[in-house]
Amino acid sequence: MRIVRLAALLIVLALSLTGAFADGHGLPEVDPLDYPTGEIITAGSSTVFPLSERMAELWTDAGGVPPSIASIGSGAGFERFCVEGETDISNASRAIKDSERESCAEIGRDPIEFRVGTDALAVTVSAENDFVSDVTMEELAMIFSSADTWADVRAEWPAEAIQRFIPGTDSGTFDYFVEEVFDEDEEPILSANPQLSEDDNVLVQGIAGSPYAIGFFGYAYYVENQDTLNILNIEGIEANAQTTDDGSYPLARPLFIYSDAGIMAEKPQVNAFINFYLTNVNDEVVDVGYFPASPAALEAAKEAFLDAMGDM
Repeated sequence: MRIVRLAALLIVLALSLTGAFADGHGLPEVDPLDYPTGEIITAGSSTVFPLSERMAELWTDAGGVPPSIASIGSGAGFERFCVEGETDISNASRAIKDSERESCAEIGRDPIEFRVGTDALAVTVSAENDFVSDVTMEELAMIFSSADTWADVRAEWPAEAIQRFIPGTDSGTFDYFVEEVFDEDEEPILSANPQLSEDDNVLVQGIAGSPYAIGFFGYAYYVENQDTLNILNIEGIEANAQTTDDGSYPLARPLFIYSDAGIMAEKPQVNAFINFYLTNVNDEVVDVGYFPASPAALEAAKEAFLDAMGDM
């Protein structure tokens, strides 16, 4: 094991000395054409799905083996990665939980976290809604729990029943919203009998279908459907690149992919794809509909990659 680890470190050192890096952050160059076979199996967050799908398309277009990507929610993704051991990469719109790390350890996996972007969780209404454009965090909690009608939240709003469309409980987006708005207590939002779906496109259709509907999902799904949806400001703050980067938008959150050094050593195509992902993600993330991770966060992800190579 020491010999293998030393060899990996020598490869990284040799690449750095010869200048064979894709960028200035120390990641070795990879050519997808060198990895035309083998499996790359990913699953998890529906929020991260569009970003991973874009990176997979670029990888495949460049000649790499096509990765498989399942959009099943962060929690279900960690189940496949940490309990069933069926996936190579887990997409997540929240950090992995201690209990999930423990499950990974039981099957000999040690999850490595790679930050790949930033999301502004988008709270949206139909484009036909002409009465709400901004809500406070307190009002957001009322809208998704105790209020029956919009007038229950603000007297000047219509006395029409609130129709709620939210991600399913396996979703990292659901977990994040509950954590930020309900202090991790999911009972109030579930007691309000919302329509739940793991498919964000189903949520989009429900919200767009009524001026009295409201829901939330990753920012990319709003961008794709902004002709039929309006996004709300939270506490008077608009979701944009600056407010997500500085954290002033109350529902800004990081996006991740996870893998394991053992998987990366055993499957060179997985190792190369993660390298490719981290090297190119900032060129694609805005076009997909999200915001870049901070330079420090992306640097930390690349350092984690190099550390994993050293552990091979």
